Amino acid sequence: MYVRRLELHDFRSYIEAEVDLDPGSSVLMGPNGHGKTNLVEAIGYVATLGSHRVATEAPLVREGAQRAVIRCTIVHDGRELLVELEIAPGKANRARIGRAPATRARDVLGALRLVLFAPEDLALVRGDPAERRRYLDDLLVQRQPRFAGVRADYDRVLKQRNALLRTAFLARKVNGRNAAGANDLSTLDVWDLHLAGYGAQLVGARLDLCAALGTHLAKSYDAVSAGRGEAQLQAALVAARPSEVERGVTLVGPHRDDLALTLRDLPAKGYASHGESWSFALALRLASYELLRAEGIEPVLVLDDVFAELDSGRRERLAELVGGASQVLVTCAVPEDVPASLRGARYAVGDAVSGGSSVSRVD
Repeated sequence: MYVRRLELHDFRSYIEAEVDLDPGSSVLMGPNGHGKTNLVEAIGYVATLGSHRVATEAPLVREGAQRAVIRCTIVHDGRELLVELEIAPGKANRARIGRAPATRARDVLGALRLVLFAPEDLALVRGDPAERRRYLDDLLVQRQPRFAGVRADYDRVLKQRNALLRTAFLARKVNGRNAAGANDLSTLDVWDLHLAGYGAQLVGARLDLCAALGTHLAKSYDAVSAGRGEAQLQAALVAARPSEVERGVTLVGPHRDDLALTLRDLPAKGYASHGESWSFALALRLASYELLRAEGIEPVLVLDDVFAELDSGRRERLAELVGGASQVLVTCAVPEDVPASLRGARYAVGDAVSGGSSVSRVD
């Protein structure tokens, strides 16, 4: 699988951009802040419907524009597929697959498999549990796109359940401890049932994913550095209800899970050195890549400004590990940072004469 062509309209710093890409290695070169990451961010959005840099979509639309459009031509097994996404903050995004309108934007998930490693990934080791949950869920959706719907349904139920708990909490706070009677929470059992149903699917899938990742992760780290069920979740919700009512928020469910990362039997967060944290974050992404590849579809691999953060030994080991990928997209400010084995097609990224950013092939 590889991306043959990328077209952008009013995406980030690009008024218009058209980039033809080849299989193998491609290097996007240019000064920092001129649009290299914006290009791979757009490709990543096609694969995940999210950005690895920001949590909201408004920054993805060029300042002064109302919407952004991404068109991506994907080649797999000799067949081309055109995916088009229209991003309009505050409105439902639109999608087209093969020039036919999609019912929902998330219907494009699965069309492009991609693994992206960026400096922000250090948060996988050193950041909050939400970073690690997102890592698992994004990979889960790439493996099985239907879980995008499960995750959306879980988030919807969680929002409704939290709203109910919050209303009861405020009523008790304003009117006294006993003011919120049983009727105020009469529908909580129904929301418990839905939350447990969707939550059990997510937890079970995450556990299966962790088991599948285990072997790949251990191998990747060495290379770089030389079932809970629905009934159980319902029971946990019942047990936590007094505390939830007291605090006005849902305290149990996969939205509070964490992925435990250990190094020599110690938590990686807080104990791993800077170099070890980089190795661990990189190993997580490489394990994702190896898992997806082992399941029959080799993903596109993106290395966004990674080599500047690695010492020479890790640079060479990383290049050796990914050199055989069907497509590797590398961004860099200093071409010499990229190992020679990955210096394939080269693209210059800079300021356009008409404003915004520009990209052009230079070899």
